[in-house]
Amino acid sequence: MKHLNIIEVNDFNDLSLSKYLVHDSPYFKILNFNFRAGQKLPIHSHQIDGQLSILVLEGEGEFLGGEGAAIPAKPGDILISEISEPHGINALTDMRVLVTIAPPI
Repeated sequence: MKHLNIIEVNDFNDLSLSKYLVHDSPYFKILNFNFRAGQKLPIHSHQIDGQLSILVLEGEGEFLGGEGAAIPAKPGDILISEISEPHGINALTDMRVLVTIAPPI
């Protein structure tokens, strides 16, 4: 088993989003991203088969998608999509998210 507290191991970075690899295995990958208000993960996609989830732990922002789609995101909200679908994040306040990717890339 593995146990850690992502709030203690990954802080915010004023210059760019802060990324922490929580777990990586042949089955799935978990990443923690912390954003200061105004920081973004630009819309992008991966040309592979698989799915991802983005769970908002703290703060508020928007899940970004193709064709300018923006879905409000607050603590407890989760976005689940094919990894090949365009996705991104725009932080309106300081924001912590947990991203799961399966299979890992």
